[in-house]
Amino acid sequence: MLAALAFAITVPLGLDTYLPTPEENPLTAEKIALGKALFEDKRLSRDGSTSCATCHLAKYAFTDREPVAVGLQGRKGDRRTPSILNRAFGKSFFWDGRTKTLEEQVLLPITNPKEMDLTLAEAVERLGGYEARFRQVFGAKGNERILAFALASYVRSILAGDSPYDRYMAGQIEAMGAAALRGLRLFRGKAGCLACHVGMNFSDERLHNTGAGKIDAGKAFKTPTLRQVAEHPPYMHDGSLATLEEVVDFYNDGGKANPGLDAEMRPLQLTNGEKADLTAFLRALSGVVRDGN
Repeated sequence: MLAALAFAITVPLGLDTYLPTPEENPLTAEKIALGKALFEDKRLSRDGSTSCATCHLAKYAFTDREPVAVGLQGRKGDRRTPSILNRAFGKSFFWDGRTKTLEEQVLLPITNPKEMDLTLAEAVERLGGYEARFRQVFGAKGNERILAFALASYVRSILAGDSPYDRYMAGQIEAMGAAALRGLRLFRGKAGCLACHVGMNFSDERLHNTGAGKIDAGKAFKTPTLRQVAEHPPYMHDGSLATLEEVVDFYNDGGKANPGLDAEMRPLQLTNGEKADLTAFLRALSGVVRDGN
């Protein structure tokens, strides 16, 4: 069940003003503030060197610029750090969609030996300094469930919108330049991007095989949001494409052939000018990012 918001939160232009929230974890300003503190707390890693914010940096659309995630002691993960923008609207989480709620998702990096490498019992034990806040916000002693609820509440507040595209769609016809407008038409038409990058968050939340990457090439991965996409190269699940231009070239070529390639993948036959226009549109999806207000 989903609950109505317990307080007013500023939702950027272009997003649904209804923010889905689990009935058992209604969103409050106090939960968001507590979750942000935990998100930034390096005590949640075994050696005290790494927090959630180490890889999910606000200046890079809440991801980073590493090809694959780098956890404590320089341990490299298997996949790129995903952006967590607009995950309040998400229906599946992680590149492989293996969890269905934020409350499930937020705890797994803590226990992953390549990321933060703590058991949840150890994590809770380290958070004794939060005890007064746990009791104030949740009315109970800190535990795994409260840790999950607080972190998920903060992530749910991280929202991106109010881009040139959103302003154009709201009637500000001068918000996007000519190249970006041509790119929008390509995005909706010849380039076929709407097959997967659909809706206000430009993701169908489904898994697709495009053949992308050097790691796990030929597997199916969740469609990432295109919000703020220009702000956080490299791209694909393993960071194997360095620029937006390379991404457009990859799709223009029809992806990389493999036995499970999605039926939507095909050569697009875009001209150099059309590829430049499509890239201009993708850059027009960068706007305002807010967390917790």
